[in-house]
Amino acid sequence: MRAVSLPPASTVTLDDRFARELPEMAVRWQATEVPEPGLLVLNEPLARQLGLDPASLRSSEGLRLLVGNLVPSGAAPVAQAYSGHQFGGFVPRLGDGRALLLGEVVDADGRLLDLHLKGSGRTPFARGGDGLAAVGPMLREYVVSEAMHALGIPTTRSLAVVATGRTVRRETPLPGAVLARVAASHLRVGSFQYARATGDVDLLRRLADHAIARHHPGAAQAQHSYLGLLEAVVAVQASLVARWMLVGFVHGVMNTDNMTISGETIDYGPCAFMEAFDPATVYSSIDQLGRYAYGNQPLVAEWNLARLAEAMLPLLHDDEEQAVPLAVEALGAFRRHYDAAWTSGMRIKLGLPAGPDDSATTSLVDDLLALLQKNSVDHTSFFRHLGAAARGDGEPARSLFLDLAAFDAWARRWRALAPDADVMDRTNPVYLPRNHLVEEALTAGSEGDLNPLERLLDAVTRPFDERPGLERYAEPAPQDFGAYRTFCGT
Repeated sequence: MRAVSLPPASTVTLDDRFARELPEMAVRWQATEVPEPGLLVLNEPLARQLGLDPASLRSSEGLRLLVGNLVPSGAAPVAQAYSGHQFGGFVPRLGDGRALLLGEVVDADGRLLDLHLKGSGRTPFARGGDGLAAVGPMLREYVVSEAMHALGIPTTRSLAVVATGRTVRRETPLPGAVLARVAASHLRVGSFQYARATGDVDLLRRLADHAIARHHPGAAQAQHSYLGLLEAVVAVQASLVARWMLVGFVHGVMNTDNMTISGETIDYGPCAFMEAFDPATVYSSIDQLGRYAYGNQPLVAEWNLARLAEAMLPLLHDDEEQAVPLAVEALGAFRRHYDAAWTSGMRIKLGLPAGPDDSATTSLVDDLLALLQKNSVDHTSFFRHLGAAARGDGEPARSLFLDLAAFDAWARRWRALAPDADVMDRTNPVYLPRNHLVEEALTAGSEGDLNPLERLLDAVTRPFDERPGLERYAEPAPQDFGAYRTFCGT
């Protein structure tokens, strides 16, 4: 481990555990020099959690650390290698084309976390890209990842966005930036695909051992540790995707290189939150066939996990014919885990008590979702207003529907189950990163005005607390906002 001292008094200790244990999957590299680093946003609570002094990070030395230009002697920043299925097509060598793992840090709770950069310049994995990032997409990841954290959804975190003073050329010239983010790790399904594609079973085994030690230590106690690892990843990903679905989050690019072994949400590129409920909702400009539509996300997650299982077959049994049934059985648990997490989550969103038989809840939910879709009801507003209906004021929720008779009939069935309004208010957010507000904040931030970003962050990082003066942050996009499209930023 090596420490960086930042005036006046702050020290970050970087370990290079990933690079030491898996050198075949790490290319030592340095970030591109940043001509004029300028801090746009700093996550001070997260900095303190990491043992960093926010004032020091704001210094010139601190900014150089946050863009990868100040690295302690002996530390080993690396670009990580991984493969991936991108929109169903396998690419054997992807890797960090514009990112660097600076190293691992231990936070105040003793957790080992990655300190990672995005937009830090070309690496050997860049595949013709410039390795840079623009201010807008980096601010998007900051806002949405911190909102997800506030919602209690496992996610990578954003530490800072630093402007580079460099122009990034996309469809138009844009101001450049680097995102510093923190994750339980950056191990992905694609990491296992890469190790398997090398044909080196020892590398695959060491990768699995690394993942078990870092994320799923319980698997080490299982009768078959590698099968235990696969089962653990299936379980955490089923839970994660259920949580996405419960808040209407659309990831937008669920390639296998964007699915973590830890069960955290990663890579907020063309992501968005659904407004009018519709399983076919797609925001990503590159998802022309709707592969990663809102309603497809559980199926895609299961498909991705099947690719993980394929990669792990040599670890499950020496005889592949005997390994396959083990993998299939482990994958079979995904739907059970997902259905349980989804049903439990919807029951809580509706304020209903747990019972030995969830069939009544399932029927109620199925009928509700059909109503929401038919009436194009805003997902977030409806569930929040339903809390008021549980207290006797049904008009805010009712007013969202065109078919009032159908909603009234559904509401009578729901009220008969004695919903708990307080539980609903603790579960259903008032504020999410509404798409029009995100665009407003990113446009302003790219032009140097960070006030809209700061106001949006204030709302979405306390999503359940309704506060006066923040009414516009709880409202859907105005009609003139039009059809929303998001872009990956590369």
